[in-house]
Amino acid sequence: MLILASASPRRLDLLARIGVTPNEVLPADIDESVRKAELPREHALRLAIEKAQAVAVQRPDAFVLAADTVVAVGRRILPKVEDEATLRACMKLLSGRRHRVMTGVALAAPGQPLRSRVVETTIAMKRLSDEEIDYYAAHGEWRGKAGGYALQGYGEVYVRHIGGSYSNVVGLPLGETRTMLKAAGYDLA
Repeated sequence: MLILASASPRRLDLLARIGVTPNEVLPADIDESVRKAELPREHALRLAIEKAQAVAVQRPDAFVLAADTVVAVGRRILPKVEDEATLRACMKLLSGRRHRVMTGVALAAPGQPLRSRVVETTIAMKRLSDEEIDYYAAHGEWRGKAGGYALQGYGEVYVRHIGGSYSNVVGLPLGETRTMLKAAGYDLA
């Protein structure tokens, strides 16, 4: 039995691409606040582990897969955007710059030590005009997205370069996730 400890519909879609359908979706209820002096990589990994552990305590008989995606400019972690003012601030910060997208992935398997890792992808954004930011703001796909853009949506037109895993930026690095599941003995085709 596999439980996805995430409310993200994108993660469900991504898992389907590798032939994995969780038996249950049970989002973990944890505090996702950034700790003082916590770096982006540490933050993504800590949240993924805490989510997996929180659900594994409830369901120790199941494989529990959890993930957390962080967008970072240098040491700064960008928020999950919920309002237009935050979106505009994020887009202005990302405009014409490189940033990193890190996803922490954690897998709790019955009777095994917890497996975890962080996958990092580098993104270069084109310089954005005010008109492009206005258009994207009107689009609405940015709500709830780390850093305010959806690579799998219209946000892709603003990306000049991707270095690393595309699926990682969408929310779950598929190659690494598949490897973790297989290593834990989860039955994959």
